[in-house]
Amino acid sequence: MPDRISANETKSEGRPHRRRTLVRRSAEAMALAGLIAVFFVISGFIWFAGYATDTSRRGAIAPADGIVVFTGGKDRIAVAANLLAQGKGRRLLISGVNPATPRRDLEELAPEMQRLSRCCIDLGRQAEDTIGNARETADWANGHGFKSLLVVTSAYHLPRSLTELSNAMPDALLTGVPVVGAHLVRPWWRDRIAIRLLMSEYTKYLASLARLAVMPGVKLAGTGG
Repeated sequence: MPDRISANETKSEGRPHRRRTLVRRSAEAMALAGLIAVFFVISGFIWFAGYATDTSRRGAIAPADGIVVFTGGKDRIAVAANLLAQGKGRRLLISGVNPATPRRDLEELAPEMQRLSRCCIDLGRQAEDTIGNARETADWANGHGFKSLLVVTSAYHLPRSLTELSNAMPDALLTGVPVVGAHLVRPWWRDRIAIRLLMSEYTKYLASLARLAVMPGVKLAGTGG
């Protein structure tokens, strides 16, 4: 009997020790996973910031069926209009135009806009955010039977734009044309405004990736981001 009691006591004493070991190992695994996640997030941001401020990528651009530019700066529209004038696409969509903005105001942004505005440039006035841009672009491309697009927007906005467009029109061939603003050409890490802009856009980009990972193929209406 004493031997049996001793064995039972040993088993009882061993259970808390195993639980503590399990808890410790679980905590260590979670800490390691957290460190790995932080490493990838920081590494991703460094890549993203480098991409958004790199002015050396511009090379020859292959023609596509159509061209789309997301509003947000006159430089974007000037680049897109110039591509249209070069014959890089059959039509140009300017997506996200304020309903109160007259066409003549846009025509003043670039010489090509004045020459091509009435024949080959369409204004999309429904989109209020990037998700809305993607839906508006998909509807426009489908209406014209376009299977390939040049996508013109700010370099910091392009990764998220292509992500949303790929979800809205998964069978289309999308080619990004990044526009780097003058305020991002200088070393971004020395400019607090640039850092805030890049961090904000990177966070939105990660949110888009996460949303589409959880809800692949789900096409949302515009949501204000």
